[in-house]
Amino acid sequence: MPNSLTIGLIADTHMPGSMAELWPEALAFLASSDVILHAGDLHTLDIVDVLSEIAPTYVARGNGDVGIIDPRLQDQWQLDFMGFNIGMLHHCPSPERKSEAVIRKHLAKHFSAPPDVVIFGHTHLESVTCFKGLTLINPGSPTLPRNQSLQRGTLARLAITTEACRVTLYQIGADQVEPHPVITPVDIPSTSLGISV
Repeated sequence: MPNSLTIGLIADTHMPGSMAELWPEALAFLASSDVILHAGDLHTLDIVDVLSEIAPTYVARGNGDVGIIDPRLQDQWQLDFMGFNIGMLHHCPSPERKSEAVIRKHLAKHFSAPPDVVIFGHTHLESVTCFKGLTLINPGSPTLPRNQSLQRGTLARLAITTEACRVTLYQIGADQVEPHPVITPVDIPSTSLGISV
């Protein structure tokens, strides 16, 4: 059993409407992933096929993915990685606009057990929000960040070990992907994850 796991996070690619192929820098960044989680709004399966060549890929069906039938797409996912419970769905009430109580009530409708982390998309606004025992991550959009016109956007990564999980947001640059200039990495200790060490 591995003692670490790298999970690439992506959402709201909107392809091929936004662009024909994902930025090469983004693909190079995701190439180091053991698993890829896409929080929806694909519009076609093309990007899922590309990502699936890199690593096992799971997709939360977005409002732009209605009618796409594929086992890699579900309305929501609840996955366990190294004892770490990760929930993923496309739409979650925005932590910037809604209270913790509203968010937890929404999540309770979608997940059989409370996740440690929830990956979501829809807003195209990258963020990491921490409540007690719950971390919300929106990787933003690599192609249409902040719902603007086509430009280099954002991705995220979960680095999980038996001791902690680190969430890092990244900005796609012209030559490489770099840590986000404003949002710093967040470490979630194993004691809040229920991982036995």
